[in-house]
Amino acid sequence: MRARFPFRTALAAACLLAGSAAALADEVSVAVAANFTAPMQKIAAQFEKDTGHKALLSFGATGKFYAQIKNGAPFEVFLAADDETPARLEKEGGIVAGSRFTYAIGKLVLWSAKPAIVDGQGEVLKKGGFDHLSIANPKLAPYGAAAVETMKALGAYDALAPKLVQAENIGQAYQFAASGNALLGFVALAQVVDETGKLKGGSMWVVPPKLYSPIRQDAVILAKGQGKAAAAALVKYLQGDKARAVIRGYGYDL
Repeated sequence: MRARFPFRTALAAACLLAGSAAALADEVSVAVAANFTAPMQKIAAQFEKDTGHKALLSFGATGKFYAQIKNGAPFEVFLAADDETPARLEKEGGIVAGSRFTYAIGKLVLWSAKPAIVDGQGEVLKKGGFDHLSIANPKLAPYGAAAVETMKALGAYDALAPKLVQAENIGQAYQFAASGNALLGFVALAQVVDETGKLKGGSMWVVPPKLYSPIRQDAVILAKGQGKAAAAALVKYLQGDKARAVIRGYGYDL
């Protein structure tokens, strides 16, 4: 005998499967270093499309996130701008054992929103002709610390110190330069290029890596992410081909 209501049966099965998928989908709260804003926004969108999990992103300074995490902030995954802070959290028992890995190696640039201001060797730093140079707080932001290292390596720090405009994080340092409040800014390469690595505007000098300590950016699953499927899935996704392609596109090394 021919089965009756095959369409209704199939529809009910489809709804049941969809409901199961929705039930399995979850959210993960992620603290992300400000330099990684653009690539992480793109990765999060792909992650949700591919897994159904949603990444709730907060951007800021690594040092500030550390303080918030220690004070009980509900973050489950942490993408830092260095490797020291995640290592410290690991020693303090604040992460899921074995979850720490380097997701990107950052690059520092000297940038101006105006074209033809920054030359290819960074000589503008020594020539002067500008009143303000923005950097992220070196005590909180690894890119700020790298900027100070660079100026000292060039023997220019003492001359430049009176011109420095200190931002809370690298995102704010970029805003100071982008708005014209500072003619120049030490920022992350990923902030001034598009996903193909092309400069979006202005002028820049990619600081030679020999002038500052490597900016190894580590990710971890925090204690609050223990046993959370979405947290584990995101960390795994960050190590996959799609995410790595985005990371490389924005100029990071791996």
